[in-house]
Amino acid sequence: MINGLILLLLAAQFLIGMVVNLFVTVPSAHPGANASNYFSGVVQGVAWALIHAPLGLLLHVIVGLLLFLGSIILIVFAIASRSRAWIIISVVGLIGIVAAGFNGASFMNYNFDVSSLLMSIGFLLAAIAYTIGFSLAR
Repeated sequence: MINGLILLLLAAQFLIGMVVNLFVTVPSAHPGANASNYFSGVVQGVAWALIHAPLGLLLHVIVGLLLFLGSIILIVFAIASRSRAWIIISVVGLIGIVAAGFNGASFMNYNFDVSSLLMSIGFLLAAIAYTIGFSLAR
């Protein structure tokens, strides 16, 4: 069930991301922007986005955090079930979500096009992993 929810959230995240890409302008000066320390910049940028970002970006960040939380929960369930296939699928999905999230924050903070590309590759990795998991569950 949580696997299906993650797939729905991934679809929503994709659509919201397209809206953000086309219609939302992220200010070039915000906490975390052009930070010298990447990881503290990510934390500052995400915190800023949760409080001050335009609605589309705010929704994108919230859904991304929900995806991260859901992927962690799915790993816990996979480990508890001792299913090797589910553990692998869950870990690969988490890697994709984390890669997409960090590169999304990087794109927001540094505005490098390669970060957007890497964000979409992370999304695709997660979507493929969870789709395989969904088909195995049937």
